[in-house]
Amino acid sequence: MAFLNPANRRFLTAVSKLLYADPFLPDILVYEREALGGEAIEEEPIWSMTVSDPDRVRANIWRIVGRLEPLLKTLRTALAASGEVREADLILYEDGLLYYLYYRYYQQLVLSTFRQQGKEKSRWAFYREFRDEWSHFFQIAGVRFPTGHEPKHTFACYYQVVRAFHHIFEQIIGNSRPAARLRAAIWQSIFTHDIRRYRRTLFSRMSEFATLITGPSGTGKELVARSIALSRYVPFDEGRLSFEEDLTGLFFPLNIAALPGTLVESELFGHKRGSFTGAVQDKRGWLEACPPLGAVFLDEIGDLDPEIQVKLLRVIETRTFQALGESNAQSRHFQGKLIAATNRNLALAIRKGRFREDLYYRLCSDQIVTPSLRQQIDESPGVLRDLILFMARRVAGEEASVLAKETEEWIEKNLDPQYPWPGNYRELEQCVRNILIRKEYQTSRLARELTNRDVFAEARSGNLTANELLKRYCTLVYSQTRSYEETARRLGIDRRTVKAKVSPELLADLDTTKRAAGRGPT
Repeated sequence: MAFLNPANRRFLTAVSKLLYADPFLPDILVYEREALGGEAIEEEPIWSMTVSDPDRVRANIWRIVGRLEPLLKTLRTALAASGEVREADLILYEDGLLYYLYYRYYQQLVLSTFRQQGKEKSRWAFYREFRDEWSHFFQIAGVRFPTGHEPKHTFACYYQVVRAFHHIFEQIIGNSRPAARLRAAIWQSIFTHDIRRYRRTLFSRMSEFATLITGPSGTGKELVARSIALSRYVPFDEGRLSFEEDLTGLFFPLNIAALPGTLVESELFGHKRGSFTGAVQDKRGWLEACPPLGAVFLDEIGDLDPEIQVKLLRVIETRTFQALGESNAQSRHFQGKLIAATNRNLALAIRKGRFREDLYYRLCSDQIVTPSLRQQIDESPGVLRDLILFMARRVAGEEASVLAKETEEWIEKNLDPQYPWPGNYRELEQCVRNILIRKEYQTSRLARELTNRDVFAEARSGNLTANELLKRYCTLVYSQTRSYEETARRLGIDRRTVKAKVSPELLADLDTTKRAAGRGPT
């Protein structure tokens, strides 16, 4: 008799897909249906904290686990009796076990990771039970499994998956498609798109890949960086029943725009006593203080001085650096992961000679783009309500529902549906706080500033696409000339292009501003 009948093979194949799928992509719904058929429960396509209980595991998962347990016991008995099984079927058996054991110990993993207090060894004492169950299913006389899984490495991977899901799920909120894509992108930044390969070899090498996070200001780039940094692989020590590193305090954020260049260099690389005025003692920089499992986060890297860019490039290429005031013969080593972020258009900065092209290409092997609040709302209008409620819970506790309703009503009554939210999530939170305190939010100035902001200043910020830049510039010049021909002549482009690019909405706003200033449209 065959080890797997067609129905069991289909079921385990679907479980295998689920095991290695990105949990934040809708593919998991497809695989759950493949596994459960007509018994599958229809879940929300976008798994978000705002629409789900953060402690709830998808109902289909428990149904799958319920099917897996008796099947795996039966298959284990069959293996012990015969041992003659195709490699592909053995891999399906392995994957089914990995899925089953993860959820078998899921609650204990979560409690030990986030909630249980006490000694490190007592937190992970259940590993002994896990290892015994592992041995029962994997150590079968006469059977050699093709993948060579080890219990302590698998346990460490489980620990990493629990942390990664927690940090992404609770930090990156919103049930819009852009938010879902962002969560999925962070997951891939941690595990890559191929978790099998990650588990085999890449788990110990991810610090070699820098991560670059781009997106408008106020869109949560530091939250993304923190999620990645706190979700790294940590080896498990079977003898001590503990993990080899405590991840608290291993995230080193440095806001480059908030510090002068010399201080940025000192904070990053460290300095020797006497290397500059005020350097009264030696100082370790964060690159040296960061341990192998830590991460240094450079926020606003687009503002980094060119001289420091050269030194940072060397760190990425050679993993070595010198502190300020140190000779080239002396080298220090950076062993952690580098994460950088900016709201600037680095391609434009490269063209203007303000950012090194070679540094950019060293940073962008792993790139994540954070969506603006306006993008989220445009794709999923209902996300605004969810975000308001989430922020109301954070600032008002038990009064959250009432505050959220007041905020929604105020926004609906006082803001244009296309209000751009220039401050993104940070601005929305301030809106909620303002409604809590004063039951109003002063937005008119922000809206005018966004609409009428000097087009060149906006371009320098790096937040405009080429199409947006041309649209705004054409409209600005047309508001002065009131002639497509003259605007085309001044800009050196075709009249039809000007006519297509002039924005009636932006033109009306410019005219309103001129009238308010006593300067009617020319």
